[in-house]
Amino acid sequence: MKTVINAVKYETWCRVLTLLMRLVVGGLFIFSGFTKAVDPWGGYYKVGDYLTAMGMEHLSGTALLLAVALAALEFMLGVAIAVGAYRRSAPVLGLVLMAVLTPVTVWIAVTGAVGDCGCFGDALHLSGWATVGKNVLLILGLVWLLLFNKTLRGVYGPAVQWMVMAASFALVMAVAYYGYFTQPLIDYRPYPVGTRLVATDGADASQEASEDDFILVYSKDGQEREFTIDSLPDEEDGWEFVTRYHARRPSGKVIMQGAGGGNAIAIMDEEGNDITLDVLADSRRTVLLLLPDLPQVGVVNSFAINELNDAALVAEADVIGLTPATPQQVEQWQDLSMASYPIHYMDDSELKMIARGNPAVVYVEDGVIKWKRTLGSLENVQQPAELSAMGDDWDAGAIITRLMTAYLVAMLALLAINRTHLLVRYFYYKRHKNKK
Repeated sequence: MKTVINAVKYETWCRVLTLLMRLVVGGLFIFSGFTKAVDPWGGYYKVGDYLTAMGMEHLSGTALLLAVALAALEFMLGVAIAVGAYRRSAPVLGLVLMAVLTPVTVWIAVTGAVGDCGCFGDALHLSGWATVGKNVLLILGLVWLLLFNKTLRGVYGPAVQWMVMAASFALVMAVAYYGYFTQPLIDYRPYPVGTRLVATDGADASQEASEDDFILVYSKDGQEREFTIDSLPDEEDGWEFVTRYHARRPSGKVIMQGAGGGNAIAIMDEEGNDITLDVLADSRRTVLLLLPDLPQVGVVNSFAINELNDAALVAEADVIGLTPATPQQVEQWQDLSMASYPIHYMDDSELKMIARGNPAVVYVEDGVIKWKRTLGSLENVQQPAELSAMGDDWDAGAIITRLMTAYLVAMLALLAINRTHLLVRYFYYKRHKNKK
């Protein structure tokens, strides 16, 4: 084996393939880590699902830390592989990581214990076996790099490689910070700003999402599969409907209604009646207070919520609480917080998809989402005249552009500092050679 490696490692095709492996394997790790970092709440929920499925609920307090740590590790590992930093240790670390994650993905594919692996957050959904196949290909690519990675120089020299990793870590932490404390900088979920939450007769039909825009998830024998509207399974064969999600992220101000033009969400009262249209009537200004984990909201948040409620009332807007909690938990919260706003019920997974945070605030006007934030990121809630403009100070596109620009400038600066002497040496020797 060693003889074969020595015989081919400096062949042109081998070096080209090694470069390709760096870019493909590194790119996949970068994409995986970045999409997780963008949405730390989603990673927190997904890790919690894993821990629950494994009977390790006692470790749920570490779910957020594990989610952010995995995002940072994957992103930094991907950058290291792509630029050829730590040419030996990076593939080894990648193989160790895959040795941990691949058995988990096989278990998911076999048992269906967790609906989606969450490998790429909400940016890309893969079936269980597709995830296993992806991991196998990654392992093969990492093995190749383990054998041949040292045949190619890295973009950066050893002296600054740790700085490259530090800059990558800083980018991931900044992205995760905004995603956790405000909202994800890139919204991969099916309810971005501009989404219509209720069907209206006046909606532009050309903007409505058709049934073809949805992926429907069905379950059978503990396994979940995805179907389009044209390939639905026969429920008489044991298939049960689980959920649906939008197949593509709407761009710009796109109106997204439910399949068939119905409501995109379902708000229920205590008796289980659908009251979505009553809550989000046309021409009504509504502040949706999302409480996905009501027992963890805390009394401290109740003061800010009550201030928001007072400001909304002055601005002639309604505040509506939405939660998957039990009626008993809702009653306890109302007594504890002295809440004067109504609280209704929504499916847990759907609630978490609309906006991130516990609590989160979503401003809806004429049935359309205008802005959404975590409660803690809102300022000046006492000024009702500015209720509709509270989200104006949050420009996710500008923030992500600034972060990426700063990161790329730092990477280019490190490259210039680290490699300029090679260019100087090259031109110096070339000049003297020509004189001779």
